[in-house]
Amino acid sequence: MQRTSDKFEGSTAIVVGGSIGGLTAGLVLRDIGFDVSIFERTPVPLHGRGGGIVLQPDTMRWFEERSEQDAASLFTSTSTVQYVDRDKGTVFAESREWQYTSWGTFYRALLEDFGEERYYLDSPAVRWTPGGDGERATVEFADGSVRTADLVVFADGIGSVGRPLFDANALSRYSGYVGWRGTVPLADLSEETRDLMGDAITYNVIDHSHITLYPIPGESGTGTGDQLMNYVWYRNVTAGEQLDDLLRGLNGYVGALTVPPGLVRDEYVTELRDVARAQLAPGPAEVVLKTEQPYVQVVQDLRSSRMALGRAALIGDAACAARPHAAAGTAKAAADAWALRDALLEAESVEGALAAWEPTQLALSDALLERVVSMGERSQVHGTWVPGDADLRFGLYGSGVTTRPTQANDAHFVSAY
Repeated sequence: MQRTSDKFEGSTAIVVGGSIGGLTAGLVLRDIGFDVSIFERTPVPLHGRGGGIVLQPDTMRWFEERSEQDAASLFTSTSTVQYVDRDKGTVFAESREWQYTSWGTFYRALLEDFGEERYYLDSPAVRWTPGGDGERATVEFADGSVRTADLVVFADGIGSVGRPLFDANALSRYSGYVGWRGTVPLADLSEETRDLMGDAITYNVIDHSHITLYPIPGESGTGTGDQLMNYVWYRNVTAGEQLDDLLRGLNGYVGALTVPPGLVRDEYVTELRDVARAQLAPGPAEVVLKTEQPYVQVVQDLRSSRMALGRAALIGDAACAARPHAAAGTAKAAADAWALRDALLEAESVEGALAAWEPTQLALSDALLERVVSMGERSQVHGTWVPGDADLRFGLYGSGVTTRPTQANDAHFVSAY
């Protein structure tokens, strides 16, 4: 694949974090000439536990513009947005198309394009210096090795090792609820449930809670027989003893932000199924009841007040972890990476590019965080999540807005609905 630009040929970049955001950053930086190395802390390839991703344009941009892979092979799609109720059946439905992928499917496709020669597993970063004023940035790893680079990008998620130097007092706040997640093969669901939910993103709102479900690719592909029904069910859990006990899994496992599949204690899985049986509509209830190993993710707000420092950038969840209600987590990471690439192409230096890039991405973080907090409060606190409300739509740049707006052209406000 021919590079878009050789402007930075001879320059080096280190990406800390080899997940979807880190791989996207690595690809777009290499595409403009950087010699890129990606360092991932985990010792084995990432798998994402089969979770689903709602695709927005920034997430797909690499495959639409630069990759030689068939983008259509990476996602499923549905044509309807619907709300269902235990007693009233379908209470709202609208013809709208969305696309979805599984975390593992998308990760493997990005890694295939980046390659494994410069993708280093079992390489946790432990310290770093930002460089600047003519000095290169440095990163020290747990094995004692030290690397220098013209640019360092931290894409290492909520537990970012880089963030404390950007902002030692970054916002980190528990939302008051967790997301229960899981997947079930569509083939294992009843014909009635497949007919109702197989071509839809489905919401089921209950008292101070809601569940969202949609079909994603399975490990074998995107065909109907391969697909999985993916869901996230938001449930309130009081901070302190109640949350701590939920995160205390089997065999002595204690989670900080998640309890993986197979490690959630039986009493909590039983309680989840009992509530699903009693409160959810039949289709969503069937999906939850047939989930062999549901798992838990803590929902929190995280926000760094800085995303640029010296010759380093902070992107994605490392900079701003927003609640999932706008389905914008991976889109935000990709948007940060693409915007950094564009700034680098326009600026005279790395430091100049970072200075130009940071304000816009900070503003995007602020707007996204404010919106998803409001959405979450409506569901989990106020009980005012209303089926079909336009303010509750997905979108990175606003409710239903999936493409970055520009001052020059209002047509860039592309509504998903």
